Amino acid sequence: MALIRRVLALFFLSLIVLAFQQCARRGTPTGGPKDVTPPVLLRAEPENLTTNFDADKIRLYFDEYIQLQDVQNQLIISPPLKYVPQISPQGGASKYVEVILKDTLRENTTYTLNFGQSIVDNNERNPNPFLTYVFSTGDYIDSLSISGVVKDALNKEADQFISVMLYEIDTAYTDSTIYKQPPNYMTNTLDSTVIWQLKYLKEGNYAMIAIKDEGKNNVFDQGVDKIAFLRDTLTLPTDSIFLLTLFKEIPDYSLAQPSYAAANRIIFGYNGEDEELKIEPLTVLPDTIKTLIAKDPEKDTLNFWFTPFEVDSIVFKVSNDKRELIDTFTIKTRKLAADSLLLSLSHSRAINFEDDIYLRSNIPISSIDTSKVSMIDQDSTLLTLGMNLDTVLNRIALDFEKLPNTTYAINLLPGAVTDFFEATNDTTSYRLSTGSYADYGNLRLNVTGAVSFPMLVQLTSERGDVLREEISAEPGILEFNTLDPGNYLIRVIFDQNANGRWDTGNYLRKVQPERVVYYPQTLEVRANWELEQTFTIAE
Repeated sequence: MALIRRVLALFFLSLIVLAFQQCARRGTPTGGPKDVTPPVLLRAEPENLTTNFDADKIRLYFDEYIQLQDVQNQLIISPPLKYVPQISPQGGASKYVEVILKDTLRENTTYTLNFGQSIVDNNERNPNPFLTYVFSTGDYIDSLSISGVVKDALNKEADQFISVMLYEIDTAYTDSTIYKQPPNYMTNTLDSTVIWQLKYLKEGNYAMIAIKDEGKNNVFDQGVDKIAFLRDTLTLPTDSIFLLTLFKEIPDYSLAQPSYAAANRIIFGYNGEDEELKIEPLTVLPDTIKTLIAKDPEKDTLNFWFTPFEVDSIVFKVSNDKRELIDTFTIKTRKLAADSLLLSLSHSRAINFEDDIYLRSNIPISSIDTSKVSMIDQDSTLLTLGMNLDTVLNRIALDFEKLPNTTYAINLLPGAVTDFFEATNDTTSYRLSTGSYADYGNLRLNVTGAVSFPMLVQLTSERGDVLREEISAEPGILEFNTLDPGNYLIRVIFDQNANGRWDTGNYLRKVQPERVVYYPQTLEVRANWELEQTFTIAE
């Protein structure tokens, strides 16, 4: 019996210890599965698809607490309202969304409020996707619809939040209407797709455009917005699918107020394309004053260079022969230092075998003395160096044989470069070096299919920066040698006017941008690799 009592005592003691261990354990309750259900619309006041609508307030009731997220960008009202409606909740949670209208609504018009993905539940931020509330101030709801896709004319990826707009073509409509008035109908691509759809439209004839509406004012601002347009009139109903190609226009000609940039330089900035400007000082300048007008190679700017002299102001006449325009400006003197000659090399130390190497100057170069410029390698061997002055781009091209694993030193003695003001350089040295051919990869590319010539074939970075370019005038293999290892995009531009560059479009002239096609995949180039690729372009 004593043995049985001891066994039972040990058994109960073990149970007690086990119970204490279970009580002492700490854990996190799972709380059940994660909520992935979006808020559900229960009812609306007035009801969705109401006709003869005459209310000034709309309420949408949901099955759970909701918040509004980015409603300023997500909510699209079509036709657009003149005054922004008051929307709540703002910053808190509620079981309903309230929209207070501040406009006098048009008669016999169907309105749509597309909330995009702005309505999310309060806990997990699950959106109610593309909730639309529709009403009509007339006897019926318009029911036609169209859809399509937007793309960028030059870049591989289109921008987010593209507004697609319809303007009813009536007696009041002109091509300039899009600059002044919001459209009759509008939708938005939002941030997740390039596909768009316009619904609840009425029968009729329309002009269709799309814009990247930077100012969020529902009109086209040429200076900042990209635009796409349908060349022909859109007639509803239709079952067509539409592709809209976005481009940034070259702004219309305008001339900025000139200003002193230095004691010896006045800048004349302008907007426009291939402008033919003439700058003439109306103020009588002393006979000893030297002047030169030079285009800034990187900006839409003309530099008026002159020998500094004492004067309170200078009056200029600027004429644009292309547009038969004349402007007059009075420019007051500012106390500034004069620009002095600065030279720089186009590349840092490491160079590619395909790189063009040149010397740049901040002041127009008038002459070079090649006898005062020399190049040596790491063994101090004197090398042949060709030099060519480009007065348009204001730079000196350096031509030499690039050998692998070689270091070069370019030495300029005083007086090698003379600028417009007859100033010369000080003693200057630059160092460059090449690597091994094995450090690079080579690409042989064949572009076939629905092609036209000439075409520009570019290798770009994934951000769109042009890294290499070849002009193809006829069928054949294009070679891109000594490419840095990395990822590249292939872009083909069909150069319709054969001017060696991509040309954008113009809405008022009804000119579409030149066609651009991308190879669908990113191309990986590896060191010491030979890569052959065929790019077949579809019709």
